[in-house]
Amino acid sequence: MEERMGNCWSYTKDQFDNLEKHTQSGIEFVERYSKFVKERSEIEINYAKQIRNLSKKYQPKKNSREEEENKYTSCRAFLSTLNELNDYAGQHEVIAENLTSQIIAELSRYLTELKAERKLHFNDGRKAQQQIEISWKQLESSKRRFERDCKEADRAQQYFERMDSDINVTKADVEKARQQAQMRHQMAADSKTEYSNYLTKFNQEQNEHYYTLIPNIFQKLQEMEERRIERVGVSMKTYAEVDREVLPIVGKCLDGMTKAAESIEPKTDSKQVVESYKSGFEPPGDVEFEDYGPGQTMKRTVSETSLSNSRGEAKERPGGGKSKGKLWPFIKNKNKGSGPEDFSHLPPEQRRKKLQAKIDDINKDIQKEMDQKDALTKMKGVYEKNPQMGDPASVDPRLAEIAMNIEKLQSEMQKFEGWLAEVEGRLPWKSDPSRRQSGLYETQNSNSTTVANNCAQDRESPDGSYTEEQSSETQVKVAIANTPEFDDEFDDGDEETLPTIGTCKAIYPFEGHNEGTISVTEGELLYVIEQDKGDGWTRVRRNEEEEGYVPTSYVEVFLETNAKGAMTYI
Repeated sequence: MEERMGNCWSYTKDQFDNLEKHTQSGIEFVERYSKFVKERSEIEINYAKQIRNLSKKYQPKKNSREEEENKYTSCRAFLSTLNELNDYAGQHEVIAENLTSQIIAELSRYLTELKAERKLHFNDGRKAQQQIEISWKQLESSKRRFERDCKEADRAQQYFERMDSDINVTKADVEKARQQAQMRHQMAADSKTEYSNYLTKFNQEQNEHYYTLIPNIFQKLQEMEERRIERVGVSMKTYAEVDREVLPIVGKCLDGMTKAAESIEPKTDSKQVVESYKSGFEPPGDVEFEDYGPGQTMKRTVSETSLSNSRGEAKERPGGGKSKGKLWPFIKNKNKGSGPEDFSHLPPEQRRKKLQAKIDDINKDIQKEMDQKDALTKMKGVYEKNPQMGDPASVDPRLAEIAMNIEKLQSEMQKFEGWLAEVEGRLPWKSDPSRRQSGLYETQNSNSTTVANNCAQDRESPDGSYTEEQSSETQVKVAIANTPEFDDEFDDGDEETLPTIGTCKAIYPFEGHNEGTISVTEGELLYVIEQDKGDGWTRVRRNEEEEGYVPTSYVEVFLETNAKGAMTYI
């Protein structure tokens, strides 16, 4: 019996040990899964951060060439793709946030509860085990005491019987032995009763232990384990649902990228390129045949392999510079730079766009100043009505400063609007169609023609930069002398002092910063020593030492009618 009881207790203890190990392993599994989700969340956060940085890295910089390129559909499509990519990164941040709030935080709270519940159940099991062991020890103790009392009663009875049969023993001793035997029998009876009670109690407790307490504890542990497994399953399902929830928005982001790609229009982009870079130049006329004759030198270009010198019309400028005609397509302009304030170094169409953009910027600045002025005026009105809120006079300095800024900006805008009106009035497509061909002369008589001096073709300064003529109203009457030397160039030999062929009057001031040019003031009278050869420049002389080129459109020329290649300007 005792051996069977020992085996049962040992088996129960082993089962508790096994369950304790298993439930601890279950807790570790939940912790491991929670760590997995946490690392996934960190990956999503880092991925979203890298995607955002990538999108930000390729965003067009302000006031840069990339920002200007946004007028092209392909560039706008790429910008839309970057914006969609930024939203796409946001969805990965949502995934990380939901994983943290719906799984990691929930599992963390559940693990705390699970550990507490597990500890409670195993404590109850240990208490039940300890209680049954205590009851068993009490039963064993009462059993041994009952056995001992029974043996003592037997010995006392035997002693009494010996004393009673012995004739030499006094009656008093016999009575004493009898009383001792009775007392021992009573103690044995009491021990028996106590033993019986403990046995009944133990059997009841043992029955309750094995059929009620321990099964209940095992049942609770089982339910706890099932809830743990169920919670892990729910977390795994949530893990998938977190991804599934963002799929519609991710799909919209991808649809946006697809839509952006489908919005690319190659023809529109190519038209934008044409619109952006068209110069407004008229195509050059045919190249004339040059015959070779004794004593004549044929015109030569600076480079026999380049058209950048306007088809051989290069002329030696003072200081060794050369004049260039219009830039031909695909000829690289090496004279790029900030240029003058009026953008006169640009082709007509480009100049118009630059001026218009400048006017738009000034209008924006004026609007900002006006908004500030309105706000300050309202603030001053409030101060005047409620002096306790502030001093109205404190606003006056700022209002005066804004008024000066507005006046300055308006003056600046008038200046640019004047330049814009000037260039728009001379653009070929804004002029009289009958005057769009520069160099075409309408015959009025046998030796004179009239030309609209509307600068249908732009000129290029001696250093390669562009200038534009300043008036679209000036009309020129040209008398062409029928002399064979009309298009003669300078010889390659030493340049001699050229004779005066006429006079001119400056109708606009010109600052000759480039090599080979000469500065003039408005109204100044100069001598003409070389007429315009079609490149937009006239060579003039102030005195014996000062001479250079000025834009033909800046001066009013009066050529002598007997001069070689003479042209009379009225």
